[in-house]
Amino acid sequence: MKFIVWIALGTGLATSLSAAQVSMVVTAEPQHGTAPALIDRQDVTVLQHKQRLPVLDWVPLRGDQAALQLYILIDDGLSASFSNQFGDLRQFIANQPATTEIGVGYLRYGSVQITQTPTADHDRAAGAFRVPFSSPGQSPSPYMSLSELIRKKWPASDARREVLLISSGVDLDYRSWDMNDPYLNSAVQDAQQAGVIVYTIYWGDAHGVGRGPWNATMSQGYLTQLTDQTGGESWFQGIGNPVSLHPFLDDLSTRLTEQYRVIFAKSGSGLKPIRVTTEVPRVKLVAPRKA
Repeated sequence: MKFIVWIALGTGLATSLSAAQVSMVVTAEPQHGTAPALIDRQDVTVLQHKQRLPVLDWVPLRGDQAALQLYILIDDGLSASFSNQFGDLRQFIANQPATTEIGVGYLRYGSVQITQTPTADHDRAAGAFRVPFSSPGQSPSPYMSLSELIRKKWPASDARREVLLISSGVDLDYRSWDMNDPYLNSAVQDAQQAGVIVYTIYWGDAHGVGRGPWNATMSQGYLTQLTDQTGGESWFQGIGNPVSLHPFLDDLSTRLTEQYRVIFAKSGSGLKPIRVTTEVPRVKLVAPRKA
């Protein structure tokens, strides 16, 4: 069986190595209950439309290739009780390998207050959390804040760059409640161009902004669209707040250890739909879907 993902070509998500070579990160997701499979270059096919593209390299991101910068972003509109989850976040940080640098930031007024730039000192990163301000409108558009981080506050790196965003997903700067949010679309494009994979955890706003089954479902849809388009994963537990972040963080840790860098030669320039398939059974390749 072939598992297919759609991937966009660009200057970041698909980082140009030369005029004809492209590099991007994909995640191998084994079927539930099965052990991770070893995937070799000959097991991977890259297609642009119906044209098969040469796969030049397929690098497991482990050992001396494991460098990762991971930002944990927290919406400043969350309730103060979210601080009860800091224990799970600190344990997650402590469990990361020395090759992972952790940064911490808070989403505020379309910007990001960085309390810790990416550091390999995990104790220092774990001490960078503070109680959210919990005031209405503290984070009117989490997507605008994400764009600012990527565009202005996070220098390019040879390491993987990934984000865990914890937010309600509500965008007070776009109240049409449809799937055409321009700030969300801009954040997707910025992440794709920069090669940033985004993961999200849904947590409701402190003051009930966007609450109710319809609004909560729509805002969760925004978060899911963000992660689907950038190659990440969204986690939520119904329309309420989860009791614990622990199972979500465990899943994230597993995903970070099952990533590969694929390098292939593309045809033409600009963003193009790409299919990546594998013949390895019971494995799904997760990657950005489209620009």
